[in-house]
Formats: sequence, structure tokens, C-alpha cells
Amino acid sequence: MRVLVTGHQGYLGTVMAPILRQRGHEVTGLDTGYFAECVLGEVAPDPPTLRRDIRDVTSADLVGYDAVIHLAALSNDPLGALAPRITHAINHAASVRLAEAAKAAGVRRFLYASTCSVYGAAGEEFVDEDAPVRPLTPYAESKVRVEDDVAALADSGFSPVFLRNATAFGFSPRPRADIVLNNLVGYAVLTGVVRVASDGTPWRPLVHAADIADAFATCLTAPTAAIHARAFNIGAAFNNASVAEIAQTVVDVVPASRLVITGESGPDPRSYRVDFTRAGTELGFHARWGVRDGAAELYREYGVRLLSPVDFFERFTRLTWLQRLRDSGGLDGELRWVS
Repeated sequence: MRVLVTGHQGYLGTVMAPILRQRGHEVTGLDTGYFAECVLGEVAPDPPTLRRDIRDVTSADLVGYDAVIHLAALSNDPLGALAPRITHAINHAASVRLAEAAKAAGVRRFLYASTCSVYGAAGEEFVDEDAPVRPLTPYAESKVRVEDDVAALADSGFSPVFLRNATAFGFSPRPRADIVLNNLVGYAVLTGVVRVASDGTPWRPLVHAADIADAFATCLTAPTAAIHARAFNIGAAFNNASVAEIAQTVVDVVPASRLVITGESGPDPRSYRVDFTRAGTELGFHARWGVRDGAAELYREYGVRLLSPVDFFERFTRLTWLQRLRDSGGLDGELRWVS
């Protein structure tokens, strides 16, 4: 298939594009380049690339593709809270326009990277795709709205599918330090402390970046009837864990590290345990990576690639990096490149 991947120079896209190419797909990337240079060690060559802000994509950019995989977004809750209006413009409005442009261009399949955070404060109960959504942040709210609006575009020639990814973890040559397992391992490597700012009780489902890539590859080739206008939770039951349990796993993996739960940020209302049965029974997708294996991978790669505090606290933290680009004059107040 000819596949366009938006956000291919991000954390997930950098892992996904090579996997899709290995499976025989012809991949083109589309990215505005916010994080193109945020690399740790060597990175595989990018596929052919369209340099575009997602807000500026037209149907002419999408002609000739069999599928669009839409990863590009302002991609975490702190950033969404800082700039909710821009989060809406990029994550919601531009995503819906992208789907409309894809449909107009004759693209038959649209794979959207949604999130399990749409479940919000679900508590102890396991939630499946039919559970009520309770988004608690502008980021999660934007994902819910895109799902609703893009589902309304579905017809016999256009099949959207919504992959509600659990919280990602694992190494990428373009790392992120602001997601829970990656963050805890980085703190342990650089400081010897596994630091948890909440009280450690919230539940989080986790999934490795490579497993997310595998799920998207599965949806590319699944029968249309199996994926048409449907949502799938992407992760594994064995990776539902409390933040304190995740932190303890890091202590077990990183030598001489110790756990400190400060509680300084107070209780986190975002807590959810997720049922991943549908993707397994209906798509045959099963995540393979466990949290412990991911922590060991991160510990190894951070060490081999010489992770530094500047890398970890600035270049690989989304909010900090975009603020730096804006404050230096590289980006304007709308997060568009100045030149």
C-alpha cells in the first residue's frame, strides 16, 4: 500500500515508518519538523518527506495514497493545558480537515491515533471501547471530538479506524522523556532516584511504541468490515499497572536506584484500567512488550547512547522544547515556523 504517515519525525512515527517499510508498504512522511533534530544516537533515514504544518494540508497533497496514518498532534496533557486553543486548532480542527481532504482525494483508509486517556477517571473498573468517555484534559477532549467528527465521514469508499493507544513507552531514536516509564527510567539513570510526583495510586495502561506500530500495520491490511468506523484499545492487560508499580519495576531494573514518591502534585484524577480484548479477538493483534522489558531496553539504550541531562530535561520533553523554539523566535505564538 502507498501510505502517508503524519508526524513521522515524532516519537512514534520514527519507530513506525521503518516497520511499515519492512512489511512492504511504500511510506511517505508528512511533518512540520518540530522534533526532527531531537535525536539520541543514530536514527534510520527518514522516508520521503512532505514538509507541512498539518493545518495546511490539502487534498492535492493526498492524491494517490491508499491510506493515511495520522499521528501528528500536540501530544500530551501539559502542553494541551498550556495552549488549549492551539491544541484545538491542531489536534481537532486540522485533524478533521485532514480526514475530509483524504476522503476527497480518494484515500480509502484513515488510521487515527487516539488515546486511552479518553476514559479519564474510570477508576478501578476495566473499560472497553463501549464504555463512556470522560476526557479530563484539552488533549483527551480533542481526541474524542476527532473520533466523533471523522466517524461521521465514513461511507463505502472511506473507512476510518480509531486506535486508542495506551500510554506509550520504549526506546525511539527520537525519544520522549515526558511519558511515565521513559521519564522514570531517565530520572533513575541520571540521578539514581525514581521520582513520582503524584501519590502513585492512579492506574495506567502501557504499550510499547513497537507494539503500536504493529497495531497500525495490522489495521492497514485488515478486512474493511473489521475496522470500518470502529475504535480499538491498543495495549495489553498485563501492562495495566499503578504508577507506583511502574516505578517499582524501574527500581528493580536500574541498579542502585531508589524510589521516592513525593506526592507534591497531589492525587491524579486520570486513572483507568483498560480492556484490550477487542483488538485481540477481532484483529488478531496482541502486544508483546511488557513493562519490565521496556524498562530494561530504555536503561540499555540511554546508557549506550549517553543520555545527558540537557537531552532529557529539555530536548526530549515536548513542552520544554516547544517553549524553547517559541522563546528563541523559531516559532510564533501559533506554533508556526517564523521562517
